[in-house]
Amino acid sequence: MKRRAGEREKELKKKKLLEELGESRLPYMTPADADFHQLWKTKYSKLVFRKSDTVPEELHQMVQESFLTLRKHDCFFQDLVRIKGKDFFTPVSRILIGNPGCTYKYLNTRLFTVPWPTEGYEIKYCSPQIHDACKALIKLNDYLHIEAVKALQGQNLLESKETEDTPVTDREQNFATSLREKGSVSQDQSSFCVPEDDFTSLNSRTSYNVTLLNYMDPLQMLYLKQEPYFGMGNMAVSWHHDENLVERSTVAVYSYSCEGSPVEETYDQKLQGRDPAVWHVGLKVAWDIETPGLAIPLHQGDFYLMLDDLNMTHQHCVLAGFSPRFSSTHRVADCSRGTLEYIFGQCELALQNLQTDSNSGALSLKSLETAVVKQVEEIHNEVEFEWLRQFWFQGKRYLKCTDWWLKPMAKLEEYWRKMETMSSLVLHEVRKKEQTEEQRNETISCFLLVLTERQRLRKEWTASDLSESHPYDLHKQTVTIHLTSLHQSFSSMSGMKHRLW
Repeated sequence: MKRRAGEREKELKKKKLLEELGESRLPYMTPADADFHQLWKTKYSKLVFRKSDTVPEELHQMVQESFLTLRKHDCFFQDLVRIKGKDFFTPVSRILIGNPGCTYKYLNTRLFTVPWPTEGYEIKYCSPQIHDACKALIKLNDYLHIEAVKALQGQNLLESKETEDTPVTDREQNFATSLREKGSVSQDQSSFCVPEDDFTSLNSRTSYNVTLLNYMDPLQMLYLKQEPYFGMGNMAVSWHHDENLVERSTVAVYSYSCEGSPVEETYDQKLQGRDPAVWHVGLKVAWDIETPGLAIPLHQGDFYLMLDDLNMTHQHCVLAGFSPRFSSTHRVADCSRGTLEYIFGQCELALQNLQTDSNSGALSLKSLETAVVKQVEEIHNEVEFEWLRQFWFQGKRYLKCTDWWLKPMAKLEEYWRKMETMSSLVLHEVRKKEQTEEQRNETISCFLLVLTERQRLRKEWTASDLSESHPYDLHKQTVTIHLTSLHQSFSSMSGMKHRLW
């Protein structure tokens, strides 16, 4: 409900903004405009940009080879996402790589990491090339983490004293250069002293646990949306805030457009607006009709950082060029409810209410207290709809890289089966005469609410089942639900509810 309310609010804001604009378009600037750097410094100072020549050549080579390897092994997939209650395929193909057991959710779709090589985890990759690709990306991740810490420290330093009136790009670059000359910043360097609490905060807000890789060839796309506010041209990704992130965490984006194709870049030419042949990142102040936007060209090997609360106060989009492009977008995903450790903990909590008779082996519930039943059944829903269905809906796509997720998902399915049994036991218990009418009434009322939600979600997932047309080979065995049985239980409960009331 909260998500739907947020979507409605966003749509109303968008509609109002477009109505205010009418046929006109908001102004925006590129580096070719005289006031570009001043606008950046005053309105977009938390965006830090680094040109490709600041990145070690060896790292460029490793990362770019990893993109091509994953593309060669067909590891990029269009996601089916839900927007305004409708399912759409993303124009960009993606794959999530990161810490083992981590997930990342956006637009109601949960992605599961292809784990990068991590000490203490046994990860079998489908080929040595995929292993090397994942290894290269964790090296890029480490590099961008260090660069983000430096950028945040530089920002803090600059905010604590008056700065020269120089472009943000030059100012940040000069700071980064001085850091490289001095070596990495350490807490015992008096000129760059950072309190321990601040250092811990900076570190946690830049410790990327996942990277969402993107690929798109614009010339293979039949249709791309036009940017609606500024007239910036074709969009690969529409205006948005990145979702599911730790608050005020930095997002780092490494860009690799496959240049050198017949379509040469024309960025240095005197064009009005942005060069349509070149990929750009667009930025605007969220829901602001006064501040001009920015369109910043992205060349092969460039990267940028969105620091602090920039992702919350501003929106960004990706403007398509003519050549194919890869990007690696490193994030501090909010995993408070998105890791295997978390969901296994929830399952174990739910199963504390299930007991086995030592003599007969019969299963029973320890408690029928309303709060306990409600908690168990809500966990039941979470396991089914946030994990099992999300995972198997995407089918065998992950098996092109690794089978790492199969064992934990099998374990989750076992937990789910036990919770199905627990739901049946609730139905069984409320029919017994040992309970008072008031107790049964309360239990049934609570149980029906969760059961109704489960039925609604199962219908919704059934309606979204694109097994015939969806490009993924959907797994439908272990998460196939016997809706007939559910309907019977539901009808029985409804009848009992009416008799009691």
